[in-house]
Amino acid sequence: MEWDLGLQGVGVLVALSLAFGALAGLLAGDDVAHRLDAMAVTTVACVIVGLVVSEVVFGSATGVELQPDVDGLARDEVLLSGAVTTAVVVLVMRRMVHRGAPRERRRTAGGRRV
Repeated sequence: MEWDLGLQGVGVLVALSLAFGALAGLLAGDDVAHRLDAMAVTTVACVIVGLVVSEVVFGSATGVELQPDVDGLARDEVLLSGAVTTAVVVLVMRRMVHRGAPRERRRTAGGRRV
């Protein structure tokens, strides 16, 4: 297999991954440490998934088949895989937080449990 990802393609991939990481940080939760963890995990996951999608899955496609090709990077496919990766990471991290949190039985003024 031949890797044809150039420096500009790597830059675009890292920039997209950082943007998805920032989005995950906004959506992950309320705790600052948890938000930073979500940002880091999502950024690294998006870089790895983006490399696999661009260079392995769509690596044999030609420039005509992949119109928005940025220096060897299949941009549309990386955007789609980054969005899916971000959604999965945020859902898993939110699920982990809710599972690990102690369940308190509080009553509101109306008598309902929260």
